[in-house]
Amino acid sequence: MAENNTEVAKVAINDIGTEEDFIKAVDSTIKNFDDGDLVEGTVVKIDRDEVLLDIGYKTEGVIPSRELSIKKDVDPDEVVEVGDTIEALVVTKEDKEGRLILSKKRAQYERAWGDIEKIKEADGVVEGTVIEAVKGGLIVDIGLRGFLPASLVEMRRVRDLSPYIGQKIKAKILELDKNRNNVVLSRRQYLEETQSEVRETFLSQLKKGQIREGVVSSIVNFGAFVDLGGVDGLIHVSELSWKHIDHPSEVVKVGDKVTVEVLDVDLDRERISLSLKATQEDPWQRFARTHVPGQIVKGKVTKIVQFGVFISVEDGIEGLVHISELANRHVENPETVVKPGETVFVKVIDVDLDRRRISLSLKQANDSVDPASEDFDPAIYGMPAEYDEQGNYKYPEGFDPNTNEWIAGFEKQREEWEAQYAAAHELWEEHKEFVAKELANAAESAAADGQGPKEEKPVEETSNYSSAAPATGTLADSDQLAALRDQLLGK
Repeated sequence: MAENNTEVAKVAINDIGTEEDFIKAVDSTIKNFDDGDLVEGTVVKIDRDEVLLDIGYKTEGVIPSRELSIKKDVDPDEVVEVGDTIEALVVTKEDKEGRLILSKKRAQYERAWGDIEKIKEADGVVEGTVIEAVKGGLIVDIGLRGFLPASLVEMRRVRDLSPYIGQKIKAKILELDKNRNNVVLSRRQYLEETQSEVRETFLSQLKKGQIREGVVSSIVNFGAFVDLGGVDGLIHVSELSWKHIDHPSEVVKVGDKVTVEVLDVDLDRERISLSLKATQEDPWQRFARTHVPGQIVKGKVTKIVQFGVFISVEDGIEGLVHISELANRHVENPETVVKPGETVFVKVIDVDLDRRRISLSLKQANDSVDPASEDFDPAIYGMPAEYDEQGNYKYPEGFDPNTNEWIAGFEKQREEWEAQYAAAHELWEEHKEFVAKELANAAESAAADGQGPKEEKPVEETSNYSSAAPATGTLADSDQLAALRDQLLGK
């Protein structure tokens, strides 16, 4: 029988060597690392509570959801996607369940600390997103959790921090302590440094007397701060209103747009003094412009003193009725004539704008009107009247004295004129009612003061509108103006 010399074919070639060499070759494909090391891997699976990361180890690493981000209660799908290459820190190579536990958050933290320390040494600026509003301030994601105190968010303290959540901000690093995991930031310091040059330029362009627009940024007991465009100025409480106020909130509130006048610019102290009332007409000047001696005004008794009575005739404006001008009899005690808070009608005797004093008369106001008369003079009750150089009455614009009719197209002027007339007429009617009551109470008032009523001749009034006025060209002796007055009265 023939000898079978067939050779067995080789199916593998041992190019590794010994068994020991083979084990070494296998080990070389597995990463060697220890707890605390940073490793890189690929996301292979995402669950609700964890993410699996392939780092080339014998088992896949597990990143618990709480270790994915410095933000709290995040959804893993919002942080990573399958296939992402990320860096993680080895928390433990093998927990009690044999799993490799990793942390993306701590890896980010370690990397960030190195960067933050370099920025701090260079006195640089960090940038991050506000992720939380906590007691006392904000938490900013700068690779780790940076704390931004509320007092350092803006140039002035901010009460409501919620609008900052989600915003990207820049800040300076105030404190850095890795052992305590403490990073304190200051956005105010960053703003102060970056705005310093802008502020200097702005202040150099700001001049006393300029009128500026601004927004009320904050209110304090002594005034209100106004943002003029990145630079704040102060309106002292005394410059907020022409009248006395107890607190700035009576006049303005945060967010109000205001027009102010620059009172002073202190370049050395970088302080701006502003005035709100300076941009508004002085009520004393307005009163002097719209009232003349002889007019009747309505007011309220604000204070009674031994020598007379103070009457509020407009908001923030008071005039004095001297005791001798209270009644047509001798008055020992002003309270026998008027009471605090009582509404009265008084006649303007004099307006001293420089000294800010108004002299008024109650008795002359009462003497100037007969409750039973229909003789109405609108000029006495505040209706504006203009005259030319010859003393002739200037008719309202749009009124034709030849036809005693209003010209078409002047409806607005007619409405304004008629409104003024109606207001004066209403005040006259109120005054007549007031005087009628005063006459009815005169005897009782005189008895309370121990005096009898003194017979005095009523003060004779002359007026631009009075029917008794002898001058020509006035409303009273002009048939056309009389007709105009009749129109307004509906006659």
